[in-house]
Amino acid sequence: MKNKMSNRYLFVLIVFIVAGHICLAQTGKGSFKTDSVPTFPDPPAGFNVQRSNVPHGKLTIVQYDSKTLGKRREMNVYTPPGYSADKKYPVLYLLHGLGADYRQWTEWCQADNIMDNLIADGKIQPVIMVFPNCDSKLTVTDTSTANRSGRADGFEGYRKPFEEDLLKDIIPYIDAHYSTISDAEHRAIAGLSMGGGQSLNIGLYHLGTFAYIGGFSSAPNTNMFGGMYTDVRFVPDTKVAREKLKLLWIACGNKDGLFGISEKAHQYLNEIGVTHVWNVDTNGHDNTEWDRNLYLFSQHIF
Repeated sequence: MKNKMSNRYLFVLIVFIVAGHICLAQTGKGSFKTDSVPTFPDPPAGFNVQRSNVPHGKLTIVQYDSKTLGKRREMNVYTPPGYSADKKYPVLYLLHGLGADYRQWTEWCQADNIMDNLIADGKIQPVIMVFPNCDSKLTVTDTSTANRSGRADGFEGYRKPFEEDLLKDIIPYIDAHYSTISDAEHRAIAGLSMGGGQSLNIGLYHLGTFAYIGGFSSAPNTNMFGGMYTDVRFVPDTKVAREKLKLLWIACGNKDGLFGISEKAHQYLNEIGVTHVWNVDTNGHDNTEWDRNLYLFSQHIF
């Protein structure tokens, strides 16, 4: 049985840390624009609950040597029901939030159950999911909360070091060890909170690697709009974005204190003419929001 109680306390702490950091970047807290009404209907009841009458995918903890970081690191990999080396699969990389690790998407959230159910219902094709440790300070031997990246080091572990590890070590490892379709049109990246900011930052600067990008409740690390990296362009090349993006998904609950970040990104994308999904609902900064978005996002990729 999954033990979620400890994760619940960790999550509450993370929310307070992130909310405190973002407060200077917020404007008009609680006064949302007319386009903040819910975009999609709610998923069906039980969409994220494990069902005994459907096949289940497999979660495997994988260790790898990061040449980029000079560390032995860890990630979790979901292979879909019926996974076979005789077939080729698209890959979705899912990034966790501040202070968490690769387990957040399957212990606090229910990513594996969501995918199992969608595949069984014929709503998506089988897909591999990869859950990396998105803080570059996390290693196989050092998972201490006290040693993780945070305010003291300017959240450095969530910046360039992880981006390099993802692009130069994690993705090549997955493509070498799993039966993947290793091109941008079959590779997606999405994340929650800090991982949402990472997904937008990394994805939009590497459209030759990812054609599908999702930011769910994106945090203060979001380029241009989050308050941390205001001098970094959100979309580095508008022309390339229009040509290569298959899906850009911006989502946030309208009860989330970080709502203004996603809203500003959405408004900016409208101004520069980059097509995207602006998904608003009535949730806060929580696992209900992230499960809901994974359910919807995964039906629009590949």
